Amino acid sequence: MNAERLLAHYEHIADAADAIPRLRRFVLDLAVRGKLVPQDRSDEPASELLKRIAAEKARLAKAGGIRKPPMLEPIADAEALYALPSTWAWVRVGHIFDYDAGTKRDPKELDQSRWLLELEDIEKDTSRIVARLRVSDRDSLSTKSEFEPADILYGKLRPYLNKVVVADEPGYSTTEIVAIRPFLRLCPEYCALAFRRPDFVAYVERLGRGTKMPRLRTPDAIVAPFPLPPLAEQHRIVAKIDELMALCDGLENARQTREAARDRLTAACLARLNAPDPETFLADARFALDALPALTTRPDQIKQLRQTILNLAVRGKLVPQDAKDEPASELLNRFAKSKAERKKKTGDARIKMEPDPKPDGLAMPLPQRWAVQSFENLFLFIDYRGNTPPKTDEGIPLITAKNIRMGHLNREPREYISKATFKTWMTRGFPEIGDLFFTTEAPLANICLNDIEEPFALAQRAICFQPYAKMDTKFLMVALMSDVMQLLIDKHATGMTAKGIKAAKLKPLPIPIPPLAEQHRIVAKVDALMALCDRLEASLTATASTRRRLLDALLAEALAPADGRELEAAE
Repeated sequence: MNAERLLAHYEHIADAADAIPRLRRFVLDLAVRGKLVPQDRSDEPASELLKRIAAEKARLAKAGGIRKPPMLEPIADAEALYALPSTWAWVRVGHIFDYDAGTKRDPKELDQSRWLLELEDIEKDTSRIVARLRVSDRDSLSTKSEFEPADILYGKLRPYLNKVVVADEPGYSTTEIVAIRPFLRLCPEYCALAFRRPDFVAYVERLGRGTKMPRLRTPDAIVAPFPLPPLAEQHRIVAKIDELMALCDGLENARQTREAARDRLTAACLARLNAPDPETFLADARFALDALPALTTRPDQIKQLRQTILNLAVRGKLVPQDAKDEPASELLNRFAKSKAERKKKTGDARIKMEPDPKPDGLAMPLPQRWAVQSFENLFLFIDYRGNTPPKTDEGIPLITAKNIRMGHLNREPREYISKATFKTWMTRGFPEIGDLFFTTEAPLANICLNDIEEPFALAQRAICFQPYAKMDTKFLMVALMSDVMQLLIDKHATGMTAKGIKAAKLKPLPIPIPPLAEQHRIVAKVDALMALCDRLEASLTATASTRRRLLDALLAEALAPADGRELEAAE
């Protein structure tokens, strides 16, 4: 193992999402291949150890101490998963272990003071015991398996296949945890890590039986290959494993400390922007934009930054106001006039002259030249809340809630209706370029712009918002994507598992409206800042890919020395 080379490059790979778990698996992989510690010629070879195990197994069987062992064929060369040192041996699990050796006990027979182990008490990946409860601490209603000190306790249930511990006291476990007992005393800690090795986990995943919770069957377990080192080397491996796992713990703690510090700094920056102080806002914004590229190392942090930009936009904090702008009240007067004219011209019963909403419905202060208006006074609702129209393999495209995603219209999956259905279905109006699409449930409140030029139909759970007068609908999309509006909509939605909102609840809700000229400036600024977020996200993706390739190259080099040029390319 070229540990020095791995550690020398660690700073480049430490922030990879799966770096520490992969390093732990890598250490286990080296251990069971005989690559973690040097071999010692004075060690008794595994072949001699196997003779002593066979003799002890025969003695136990004759004395009735174990069940009669099944006859198992030796491991053929073709079954050897990888080459082992000459002093090691590939054996079957059933050759050296009494698999599922624990005595089954009725709940009424359990000693209340003894340890009772459940799968949830074992930490995934590390196999640490995170809780040690007694029989008296739990309601034991099912049969338990009794184990002894030094038994290897193996969780045979997927997805818990790397939960393996060594019993340090007698106790009981759920029957999904199997007691594996060597016929002759081995190093139990080595045996436990060998049952956690990556190739054994893969073996069990491939052969696991059961629909809901697949598990390893005993016949498959006892024929599984097991890499057996000399007994003395088993102890040296465990000592080295303990040392390296402690190193992994230190690296993991250091990474968590770094991430926590970044999270605190990022949260502090974004908090000062989401709840701005008028006197320090410009300085805070400048600091945040300068600092965030260095602080953002994960996609979820970029997501927070995007939402902060939207929240600033909808509060009037993203661009300066201009006293020369026509106030939003004049724009809304044109909307009211246009709405009345459309009502008079069409006689559409859906168009109702409603009072303006009160600004305090938004629960946030707005700039002086802004105004507030309701959905129903801004838009004609083109919606189809009845049954879904019959679909065909081709014809007129049908836009459903599945196509409407936050900020963009996704044409996949593509669904169609016939031309005849189109004529009878689309009776409530036709969406125009620039109109807004909104989902009423599954998912709730996704919003995007319509950019479809050809004829199409609109399905249920989707509403087209068609403005009564000229407006920058991209600003409205930005506003409706913000937490301010999303939370307001969610507050008026109903349902437990899948929330939805009815048009009647949506129509009176208030939307903040800036002057038209400011809407354009806000949209331009949002576009510029979202492009910055895109670049940050692309940089994170590229960095993560480089870290992954470097880690792959370093781990591959340790197992099978790689061409130096491959490593340089990964860097």
